Amino acid sequence: MSDQPLNLSVHNLPEPGAAADAQRRVSGRWKMVAVLLVCAAPVVASYFTFYVVRPTAQRNYGELINPQRPLPDAVAVPLATADKPVANQIGATNLRALKGQWLLVSVASGACDAACEKHIYLQRQLRESLGREKDRLDRVFLVIDDVPLKSGLLAAVADVTHDAYALRVAPEALSQWLAPADGQKLSDHLYLVDPMGNWMLRFPANVDSSKAKRDMERLLRASASWDKAGREIK
Repeated sequence: MSDQPLNLSVHNLPEPGAAADAQRRVSGRWKMVAVLLVCAAPVVASYFTFYVVRPTAQRNYGELINPQRPLPDAVAVPLATADKPVANQIGATNLRALKGQWLLVSVASGACDAACEKHIYLQRQLRESLGREKDRLDRVFLVIDDVPLKSGLLAAVADVTHDAYALRVAPEALSQWLAPADGQKLSDHLYLVDPMGNWMLRFPANVDSSKAKRDMERLLRASASWDKAGREIK
């Protein structure tokens, strides 16, 4: 036998709760991911239905925007009467305050020519044609210059029923968001924005109202499980 004393090495033992804590953290992360996927599923499914699962004979009339463009970080100033802003306006604020509702948007000069007036009329008619679903859609009229609004027009584009907004926005800010089709002007189209603030559909110039209505009805049906009337997505 060796006369040398035994050389005993002492190793640190794992803390009793460390492995369990690590396992709980990993499990918690996976649960959080699962919850997020469940919450997002209705939104994803509704867009999948509209974009992908559609018969060839019923293709969308408006042009789908891909990728979608979110509302810009831009100041939007309400058009006003001679003495004060219209009662239902969102105030001098960011365009992003319009999120939470479907939006049917028109763009024009404050002078508002015949084509502009036609778009304002179509916005009102299309909204009314949606029947009981109309409260899920707001009309938005965006003025992109400093020209005073044509006399008598303000009442048609912003009323006290809280479904219409008339706002003045700098054209350079708007160009970060909306765009016309090739060979067209920004004012030639109506634009559809989803409740999350994404511009997702552009209707052709000289829009056919019956075909535009069909697109809007299909989108509202597809999103019915997650979007309700009002500025908060339930």
